[in-house]
Amino acid sequence: MSLPNYSLKVNRELLDPSFESYRLSLDSIPVYNVELDAAVAEVKLKDSEYTLDHMRAIGMHNYLQIDPWYEESVYFVDNKGRVLNFTVTLDTALGKPREVFHLESAPGSCEGEQVCASLSLTSATWAAVSDGTGTLILLRTSNRGESSHLKWEPMFSKRLGEPFLIVHSLTHVHAYVHTVEVLLLRIQKDPSDTKGSGFSVSLEWVTVDNSVGEGEEKKYEVRKKRMMKGKCVPHYAAVEPQGKGVILASEKPFTFTEVDGVPLEEPHVEDMEVEKSDPIYFWQQTEEDVTACVRLPEGTTKDDIRFKLTMDCLRVGVGDYAPLLDGQLFAPVDPEASTWTIKDDKSLEVILQKRSEGPLWSEFILGDHRGEYLFSDEQKSQIQQRLSYLTAEDLNPNPEKDKPPCNAQELEDCDMFPEDSSALMRFDGATMKPTHVVSLGSHLFLFSVSIDPSEMPAFCLRHDVDALLWQPRPDQDNDIWEHIATFNALGYVQASKRDKKFSTCSPNFSYAALGECLRRVFIYRQPSPVDTVLFNRKQGRQVGQVAKQQVANLDTNNPVLGFRASNERLFILTANNMFVLKVNN
Repeated sequence: MSLPNYSLKVNRELLDPSFESYRLSLDSIPVYNVELDAAVAEVKLKDSEYTLDHMRAIGMHNYLQIDPWYEESVYFVDNKGRVLNFTVTLDTALGKPREVFHLESAPGSCEGEQVCASLSLTSATWAAVSDGTGTLILLRTSNRGESSHLKWEPMFSKRLGEPFLIVHSLTHVHAYVHTVEVLLLRIQKDPSDTKGSGFSVSLEWVTVDNSVGEGEEKKYEVRKKRMMKGKCVPHYAAVEPQGKGVILASEKPFTFTEVDGVPLEEPHVEDMEVEKSDPIYFWQQTEEDVTACVRLPEGTTKDDIRFKLTMDCLRVGVGDYAPLLDGQLFAPVDPEASTWTIKDDKSLEVILQKRSEGPLWSEFILGDHRGEYLFSDEQKSQIQQRLSYLTAEDLNPNPEKDKPPCNAQELEDCDMFPEDSSALMRFDGATMKPTHVVSLGSHLFLFSVSIDPSEMPAFCLRHDVDALLWQPRPDQDNDIWEHIATFNALGYVQASKRDKKFSTCSPNFSYAALGECLRRVFIYRQPSPVDTVLFNRKQGRQVGQVAKQQVANLDTNNPVLGFRASNERLFILTANNMFVLKVNN
């Protein structure tokens, strides 16, 4: 897996260090219920679909799609093969869902493998639909907000192999060519995986355009197909605007494996002729700076050195060979105050000035273990003093030794971290290589949501106890993930909801919502001014704002299948009912 080379930069102005807790509000939430004419096209897991990936992709599939361009409008597919639209104009006069398109075969009626029928609203006038059997359909919907009575017109339909789910789609126009980018997810049997689950996950990036033909006879055809392979279902995957790249968040790495059916070959990069004895560099540090000496091939001159240093990353190479050092530094440095020089024609000495004096580094370059750390005499003396109690217990007794060790069973769910390989990655569409990699570490992925239809979907990560919302900005090279909102303590709160199935938030960040498998819905509102004068009893200070928590119970025994939020309403789909919760006026 590629080494991390970027980090997520938190906007401190969006954090509230004085936030205390949510106050349970007994204010009732209006709940409206619409009974469906036919059940939702739910696909249940088979005995052969036993892995966690099957549960994530199929068992936890969100059958409801909200229209980012007309947010009080949602879509789903029923078991008759109808794509239905449900639009709210007046809560007290809700109508029945309206058919906008009909699949050739109803979900579940075909023999063989099948996944959930999926829908992705590609633009304000286009949509992509999968029938769950392996057929991709691109539809021209006209302007859905103005022509809600019109049926959708199919412009492209083609079987693309094994069944898939549509993860994301978008459209763009260049040189009068209309292009649709679609990202497809599959879980396939992998005979080569003898030690794992026996399955692998693939993401297929399909490009369809109308570049063939002339005038009104232009037909939409598949122009390019790119395949990515991994070992788990990604938490997040989306194509960049204009189709310039792909961003995904996953617990295990993904790589591009083929283009248009042709396997990709890794380019061979000639290694430097450096002596094979490890290590290839030595480094030491003080509280102010870090010094590293990198071994060089004989005959290397100053003109041969390729040196690049930023605040977070270092790259050292010689000529056109593969870099000797390339990765993210343990901590930020000051590039302008850092220097390098060639010593004895055999090594390159790099002196980096730390931006923050005091903390010692445990690594020079994150994940690079080819170097050796050299202790100074002063550091050796300090270490000996700290460890003296291990050999001189009577002279320096350890008061902590009688305390019991940490018990892992006492940890809460919110203290558990994902795998160390969990990462957020951006792949370039031309080179198929990762350009930006962020190690998520303890930043647990919570949910994704469309905030602005002109941009990529945003995603929410846990940071400490809070939940931070990040908006991808691929046009910004340095900060392509921007922190745009914070939901206080939501990272801690959601960990206590053992039956939680769905999470989301409103596009204006006014509230976040958690939905359990059955009945209960939890709504967490942003702090708002209070009408009365309140004081904190412990600190004696006046409280100006209060964050409220509300709980709603649905009148149903059926499991929740869909969960979407607008600024005013929360839409919840079960097998036979559509529930609308009026959250904001």
